[in-house]
Amino acid sequence: MEQLIVLGTGNAQAIHCYNTCYAMKKGEEYFLVDAGGGNGILSQLDKASIPLEKIHHIFVTHAHNDHILGMVWMIRMIATSMNKGTYDGTLTIYCHEELVDTIKTLTKLTVGKKFYKHFDERILFHVVAHSDTVTILEDSFTFFDIGSTKEKQFGFTCLMDHGTKVSFPGDEPYRESLYEFVKGSDWLLHEAFCVYDERDIFKPYEKHHSTVKDACELAQTLHIPNLVLWHTEDKDMKHRQGKYLAEGKQYYDGKLYIPEDFDVLKF
Repeated sequence: MEQLIVLGTGNAQAIHCYNTCYAMKKGEEYFLVDAGGGNGILSQLDKASIPLEKIHHIFVTHAHNDHILGMVWMIRMIATSMNKGTYDGTLTIYCHEELVDTIKTLTKLTVGKKFYKHFDERILFHVVAHSDTVTILEDSFTFFDIGSTKEKQFGFTCLMDHGTKVSFPGDEPYRESLYEFVKGSDWLLHEAFCVYDERDIFKPYEKHHSTVKDACELAQTLHIPNLVLWHTEDKDMKHRQGKYLAEGKQYYDGKLYIPEDFDVLKF
């Protein structure tokens, strides 16, 4: 992978930015991670100049609405392109076993047969189990169960062909059980619901989320040189980046990124 294109940075209830999801670019192709909560994913991809015809790999982390509902629209629009003869090859959706039926059911309940007729023929489901390693766009992805107590959720570590290692432990705090996957990472993509000073307002711990302080202390302890924080509240977007950076730099001396929607990070 060469770039990370941020499509959304907000939590499930965000309305001033899109739900957290992103694409990783390799050459002219894209690997999409989650699709947000609705057809806003189509607008985000359009604004980021990512053509649907260049997305042949999508990973869905879990079944929460802010991650999975956009998949109905991705399937509908890619199937439309298939029907028109403008989409080459197959679309592969990577997810844990339970999600296959969830995605298929949501799609069949909400779109016509002319779209979902491609299931298992040109729209393929690749079931990933804990510690499975798969080559996607010539890079090595190892998927893992993050151990969520809310909803079964998977993350991944990507070892790129140029040696860079990126870890994404989903939208919950990193757990010690994931150390063998995450250790030695050059990049950590981690959630941060709010700054620590506003924990009494947003109550991240009640929602199984972390604060900027927590995530930065973690990255510092793990000696990870690049930390990306997202999946945040959206109450003060004008000052979010500055506020999060100010708190984070107190606990972390690596490169800290608080991206906005459509930011592009280079690996």
